[in-house]
Formats: sequence, C-alpha cells, structure tokens
Amino acid sequence: MNFTDEQITRYSRHILLPEVGGKGQKKIAQAKILLVGAGGLGSPAALYLAAAGVGTIGLIDSDVVDLSNLQRQVIHHTPDVGRPKVVSAREKIQALNPDVSVETYEDRLTSKNALDVVKGYDVIIDGVDNFPAKFLINDTCFFAGKPLVHGGILRFDGRVMTIIPGKSACYRCVFKNPPPPGLVASCQEAGVIGVLAGIIGTLQATEALKLVLGIGRSLTDRMLDFDARRTAFREIRIRRNPNCPLCGEHPTITGLFDHEPETCELRTTAVGDHRPVASKH
Repeated sequence: MNFTDEQITRYSRHILLPEVGGKGQKKIAQAKILLVGAGGLGSPAALYLAAAGVGTIGLIDSDVVDLSNLQRQVIHHTPDVGRPKVVSAREKIQALNPDVSVETYEDRLTSKNALDVVKGYDVIIDGVDNFPAKFLINDTCFFAGKPLVHGGILRFDGRVMTIIPGKSACYRCVFKNPPPPGLVASCQEAGVIGVLAGIIGTLQATEALKLVLGIGRSLTDRMLDFDARRTAFREIRIRRNPNCPLCGEHPTITGLFDHEPETCELRTTAVGDHRPVASKH
C-alpha cells in the first residue's frame, strides 16, 4: 500500500522513528486489533490505536453508556448516556481517524461466539470488568493462538501483562480460577481513580503496537503493577506453570466454557499473595 500525502503528514512522527518508519506504519495500517470491552480500559486504548492508524479496530461490548462511566471512560461523552458503547466508541474513532475501519459487536463475549469473534484479529486486548470474562478471553486466545494483552484496575491499583499462547505464561498460570463472588470488590463497590484507566489502557495499547511492529520487549512472563498513590511500578516475574490446567503439561481444560459465578472455585496463585484485579471499568 502507498500512503497519501495527507497520511504521511498524519503519521509523520511515527515514520521518523527508525523502529517504525514507513514499513512499520504499513504494518500498523494492515493490523487488526480487537478490544473486548469499550469502557475504562478500552476507551484510551481505542483512541490511541486509532490515532496510530491501526487498520481495523474491533469493539465488542453489550453495555450502554451510563453517567457514572464518564469519570474514566473518556471515549464516551455526556450526550452518549443511554447509547450502546460500541456505537458511541465507533463514532469517536472515525471522527479521530477516518482511515480506521471499525467492526462492532453489540454483544457479550461467550464460549459460543468467542472463537468466531477473535479469529479475524491479530491482537486481542482484554478490557472487561469481571473475572469469568477474563478467563474466557485467556482461554479463547490460547485455543485461537492469538496474542493477548491483559489489563485490570481497582481503586488506585492497575496491572498489565502480555500473553503469547504456547510461549509465555497465561492468565491461568497465575490465577487458576476466578475468585468466588464477593471476594474481590468491583469498582462499583470500592471505587477507582479515573486517570488509572487511562494509564493502564494506554500501556495496553503500547503493548499491542509493539506486537504488531515486532519491536521492543513485551510484557510476557512479567506482570507490571502500578500503584497510583505512590506513582510506583513494580515488575513481577512469572513463568509458565507446568500444572496450568490450560497450557500445562497435562491440561484439563480442552475447550471453551463459561464460568458460572456460583460455581467458581477459590483461585490459587503462583506468585504468593498476589491477587487478581478486575473492575467495573
């Protein structure tokens, strides 16, 4: 593909980077990235991926915009309250960069539709707000062989990790199962500082672009924690768990299924008392 003069100007700061250049920008323009969730994490990720010129952005979310979302879900504006999030987000993406094609799925990701939804994308970004969905995304990406960028936020704490199926630790290597209902509070119950969503979502977009470009060192086998109160990052080394029920030596999970909250087992962890983070993004 050849860029127009307008596109060369739009992406000039990328093209000036030796690690990107014209060839890298073409990779970005040909990339297809799926955002599961168009809320707190999906909002900044979608905006920066659109600004970067990602060729196709997919959005799957069954929710509508609520007034309480606007404190952190920056892709949505006050007039969007009551509208489907995927519709609101698509409009903002296309207004920001008409080069970007936006595919929307006004639906919830389930074990029945997950493989069909993700199959056409190069990278998947987890921006969902509950643990059963996070485990489903992890399992789906494993079976589909798709790179996954996980993110989570709660109160003042955020987390990012990148998963390459079959090569790096997966989400179940660290957290075997979703925690029982009520064990970990949601943002709706415990709150979240709004700017945290921007920090973590932007880090997820950064990871996705690095995967597309094939540059840098991804957050594989590493979990990056951020404490907004102390403005401190902490890197936690993780590794593939040979006893992982999904990607271990003797897997017991051989297909997709939906975790039912009432049957979720107490999660185990491979990194001491490190707890999972999810939220009502």
